[in-house]
Amino acid sequence: MNRLRVVAYLAAALLLVAIGMALRPSLIPDNRSAPPVLDAVEIGFTRDMLAHHEQALLMVQRLDPAADPAIRKLAQQISDTQRVEIGTMLGWLRLAGVSPTTREPMAWMRASEAAAAHGHSAPTSTTAANSGQRMPGMASYAELDALASARGADAETLFLQLMLRHHLGGVTMAKAADELLTSGPVKEAARAMMTAQNQEAGIMTIVLAQRGAQPLP
Repeated sequence: MNRLRVVAYLAAALLLVAIGMALRPSLIPDNRSAPPVLDAVEIGFTRDMLAHHEQALLMVQRLDPAADPAIRKLAQQISDTQRVEIGTMLGWLRLAGVSPTTREPMAWMRASEAAAAHGHSAPTSTTAANSGQRMPGMASYAELDALASARGADAETLFLQLMLRHHLGGVTMAKAADELLTSGPVKEAARAMMTAQNQEAGIMTIVLAQRGAQPLP
């Protein structure tokens, strides 16, 4: 009988504990909130770089299919790399629960002003100069149409010129994100983009020089 009483008391105690744990959320409000997946700078950079990458894919699509195989190979390399990065960035934005588009391109770079106001190291003058402006390196609709209609050597040269300017603009954006962020996967991705796009920009600069063509301003 004593054993039965002990077992009954233990069972009752466990039941009370279980009921208390179940009722805790309603009886004791939890004001703690989970930290955001991405901060404002990470969201802004990711959104803008996503749009930037999408235009690069559009340039590749509009390159003359009969272009020089070496140019086509470079274009495919750019496309493959940026498609993977697009998938990663879309995943980040979905996890953060935010739209992949924005009505204010480059607004995230204004964070440099807030950082400077609080006494933190501010980004370079190049970064600050682009704050709140159109994404650097983007081609106009007229330039994209010209690329779609160009053929042969003209198409190859125009593609290299547009993509080189596009890459240099992407490097500017990635550098700004690297300077504004302290750590995390977005900062690491920005640094990887700087490395890859600088390397490809170097190749395109050499090829343009070999063709006697100048980069676009």
